[in-house]
Amino acid sequence: MLEIVGKTNIDFMGKRHIAFGISGLLVLTGLIAIVQIGRGAANLGIDFAGGTAVQLTFDQAMGIDQARQVLGKHGLGEAELQEFSNENTLLVRLKTDDTIEQNVAEKIVRVFEQEFPQNRFVIDSSTAIGPTIGNRLQQDALLAITLSLIGIILYVATRFELRFGVAAAVATFHDVLTVLGLYYLLDKEITILVVTALLTLAGYSLTDSVVVFDRIRENLRTRRRDSVETIINNGINQVLSRTLVTTLTVVLVLVPLTVFGGEVLHDFSLALLLGVLIGTYSSVFVASPLLCMWPGVTGRGRLLSRGS
Repeated sequence: MLEIVGKTNIDFMGKRHIAFGISGLLVLTGLIAIVQIGRGAANLGIDFAGGTAVQLTFDQAMGIDQARQVLGKHGLGEAELQEFSNENTLLVRLKTDDTIEQNVAEKIVRVFEQEFPQNRFVIDSSTAIGPTIGNRLQQDALLAITLSLIGIILYVATRFELRFGVAAAVATFHDVLTVLGLYYLLDKEITILVVTALLTLAGYSLTDSVVVFDRIRENLRTRRRDSVETIINNGINQVLSRTLVTTLTVVLVLVPLTVFGGEVLHDFSLALLLGVLIGTYSSVFVASPLLCMWPGVTGRGRLLSRGS
């Protein structure tokens, strides 16, 4: 296995208070994002805010600037346009607005029929989501994330012990909130695809934490005389190279997808890219230090693993 770094002896636990301060700010940003999403003040996609999406494929290339101009001319200037690689396919999305007439999809189609009669097109898809359905999707997304965190606690608690499960769940919760907060600060559109990325991130974060936990548990059985901080530090240092190699491998895939994947994959891959980097950080500076803070875990030989 390629080693990015050799044998290290970094005092990660000694830096946990600084890390907790940074993580506190990141989590606070995520909590603010959730409040804003609930108020409808965040940049929500039509999946959550409600709206209409129409995908058209033209016989000839349709410039996105040209399309935006004619839509604005007919009172649809707020529409979001997405151009695909073949330049003939255009996706028009418009969030729900009380000032816009009911059947937005038909109006969009009529605009292109009137303005470009010589450039015929076919309707690939047409989707309309009302505000009520959007609110329901928000609730379902929140429920999905909550259930995933509960599942993480149950799995890790069974695989290790309850304290490991709680630490892994807190770290995963930290990662999800951080990515959500960054998306809010960057004013990126939050869609169902982003929620999918967050759930994927939860699985990646769990895997990263379990690798560190497994080494810590092994050291608990063989180094009972050492302090808790020393045992955890040794465990992290022993798997540090493996963790960095795994992260680098995933990043090498996600960076090209984010840069060259087009509009369809950009938000999904960006959320994963941010999540992978944050997940690596949290497995070292959030999940592992929480074991030191578990009630009754102090001194030497007090953090004993099951079966030791």
